[in-house]
Amino acid sequence: MSSTPAPQGLLVTAGKVHTPFKTELLSAMASNRFNNTPPKLIGILATKKEDARTYAEFTKKACEQIGIQFELRLVGEAREGLDGEGVGIDVEEGILEANDDPEVHGIMVYYPIYGGRQDQYLQSVVSPQKDVEGLNHQFLFNLYHNIRFISPLTLRPIPSSHLPTPLATKTPKSNEEVVPEGTVKSILPCTPLAIVKVLEHIGVYNKMLEYGDRARGKVITVINRSEVVGRPLAALLANDGARVISVDIGSIVEFSKRPSTSTTTSKFNPHHITTPLPEFTLAQALSISDVVISAVPVASYKVPTKDLKDGCICVNVAGEKNFEADVRERASIYVPSVGMMTIAMLQRNLLRLCGYQDMIKSAGL
Repeated sequence: MSSTPAPQGLLVTAGKVHTPFKTELLSAMASNRFNNTPPKLIGILATKKEDARTYAEFTKKACEQIGIQFELRLVGEAREGLDGEGVGIDVEEGILEANDDPEVHGIMVYYPIYGGRQDQYLQSVVSPQKDVEGLNHQFLFNLYHNIRFISPLTLRPIPSSHLPTPLATKTPKSNEEVVPEGTVKSILPCTPLAIVKVLEHIGVYNKMLEYGDRARGKVITVINRSEVVGRPLAALLANDGARVISVDIGSIVEFSKRPSTSTTTSKFNPHHITTPLPEFTLAQALSISDVVISAVPVASYKVPTKDLKDGCICVNVAGEKNFEADVRERASIYVPSVGMMTIAMLQRNLLRLCGYQDMIKSAGL
């Protein structure tokens, strides 16, 4: 007599989440704005790593499908590895050339290149007017300080002000956010934003709650505190109300938003704070987490299924699978990758920046 197999959690692919965003992108591309001059995205590749080149090819294909021009520019190590003709221009010069090229509407750089502070510096060399990845210091400042809307006229090499703009409110009937007059949405890093959109799609965010607090009550563990994905993602989720446990090699830190009932008066937006958890373990974090997100770029790393909270949601961000094969025996929902959504958010950022560039030009700046 055969035993009944254990029920499996739902498998949700990025392709399922991607559909409405592709429709939105195609609609924008069909507007008069792009009739004669389709947006041009430049990818700067300065590494020989195969996963970066694969991502570049995937980006090119996705852009061609909706009519965006994509050009891959090889610099540094990538050029040397391709044709043996020497290094040529370095990464920074390649970025500066694209910044100054009026025919380029968006720039992305394939990280990591050097790692650490040097990569962080390069992220801020990219003009915020063309930064589709949302990694320039102006956008990261806005992200970490929970500044969601900005004037496009502030997107300049040296920001005119770091004072926050009001958070959006929502209309009583439609429950939609209302953009403060004279502002536009700040650009967010495309991979963290993709993950947030996936979590919204599968119901982690509660749309009945106030905008900016819709992840309230959720405990989310984010494994890997990189400056490109892990740290900004933890801040984004915390600024939306979640309790986020950020796990990295050698340390565990909690990200949480300052309570709105704080007696401390501040002119700045309520935003996340970090608290070290020196006695906390990964197993403890997993046991209480409603959502587990892993972005460890190592094939050998696996999140132990036995330590997961029953019914949790698991999201794999790394190119390698960070979860064990039996993850769906414990997880209610498993998302194996977010790559397609990352590309969609990158394209979305590009089209928004085209609009912001138009506003800046019309202001004579």
